[in-house]
Amino acid sequence: MPLNIFQDKDGLPRIILTEPKGSSAEDFEKVFHILDFINNLWPSEAVSANILLDLLSTESMLRQVLLYGGQIISWKNHRKEELLFMSSKANKKQHKAIRGGISACLARFGDLSSLEQHGFARNRMWSLDRDPSPLPPLDNQSSVDLILKSTEVDLKTPCSFEFRLRISLNAGKLILIPRVRNTANKAFSFSFTLCNCLSVSDISEVRIEGLETLDYFDNLLNRSRFTEQADALTFDGEMDRVYLHSPTKIAIIDHEKKRTFVLQKKGMPDAVVWNPWGKKAKAIPDLGDDDYKIMMCVNSAAIDTPILLKPSEEWMGYQELSTVSSSYCSGQLDPRKVLYGFH
Repeated sequence: MPLNIFQDKDGLPRIILTEPKGSSAEDFEKVFHILDFINNLWPSEAVSANILLDLLSTESMLRQVLLYGGQIISWKNHRKEELLFMSSKANKKQHKAIRGGISACLARFGDLSSLEQHGFARNRMWSLDRDPSPLPPLDNQSSVDLILKSTEVDLKTPCSFEFRLRISLNAGKLILIPRVRNTANKAFSFSFTLCNCLSVSDISEVRIEGLETLDYFDNLLNRSRFTEQADALTFDGEMDRVYLHSPTKIAIIDHEKKRTFVLQKKGMPDAVVWNPWGKKAKAIPDLGDDDYKIMMCVNSAAIDTPILLKPSEEWMGYQELSTVSSSYCSGQLDPRKVLYGFH
C-alpha cells in the first residue's frame, strides 16, 4: 500500500493511501507510525485532530477523512467531480465538526436535543482501528477502519461502547459499515443516523423517489405524523422530515446535472430529508446564505424505533452510495430502473 505524507495548503498534515486491492497489517502499521510522527511534529491538538486521510481507488477518489468526527468531507468520481456538499464557511482548522460531507450521528435514545445537534460521535477524536474485524467484500476494495471508544463522560451513564466505522471504495461506490458494540454490563438503546450532505446543481431541480406513500414525522410541525401523497419529493421551501420504514433503495435525481444518486441501506429503516432553505440558512453560522441551493441531505437512520443492545451485543448497519447518469433534462426517471436496478 503506497502512502505519502505532506502538509496541505491549510498547513494540516495529510496522508495519502493508495490501496486498490486491500492492505496488510504491516501496511497499516506504517500508518500508525506516521500518525505518531504527526502528533510529535504537529503537537497542537487542533492540528492533530484534523489529520486528513486520502483513500484512492481506480474508479473514484475519496479525499480528506477527518479523524476528528470520523467525517468524510470529499468524495469524487473518476471525472474528479465533487459529489459531497461542503459549506462555503467550512473551516478545517477549527477543532469542531464541519458542516457537510458524511458524518455519523450516535445519540442515546430519547436524547432528541443531542440528535438534532448531530450526536456526540461527530464531536470526538477517532482513531484508526489497529485490529479491524474482517468484513466482506475484501477484494478490489480500498478501505480504512476507524474506531471510537467511550470516554469518561460516557461512563457517567450506562453507556459504554465501541463504535467502529469502515469506509470503503469499490467500483465507484462509497460504502460505510457502522458497528456499535455494548461493552457495559447493562443494556442501552440509541438512535443512529448517517448524515449524507450531497452536492446538487439546484435544489429546485432535484426530486427524490422511493419515499412516496410512506408515513413521516414533520419536524417543522412539532413532529406531527403525515402520509406522503406526492409521487416524488420536490423542493420549494424548507424541509425536515423523518420517513418511517423506508425502502432499502432511494433515488436522488438531479435533473440539471443529469445525475442520480442511488442510496442503498440496511439496518437503518428510516430516512431523513433536510434542506434549510433561505431563511434558516442565514441563521446557521457555519452555512453560507446561498448554500441551501446546492445541497441536499438524505440520511440513513434508525430513529423511530431504538436500537437496543444487551451487554456484549453488536449492531451493524450498511450504506452504499453510487451515481448513475441520467440522459434527460426533465421528467420522471423510471423508478423501476433506479429502485430495482439498471439493466
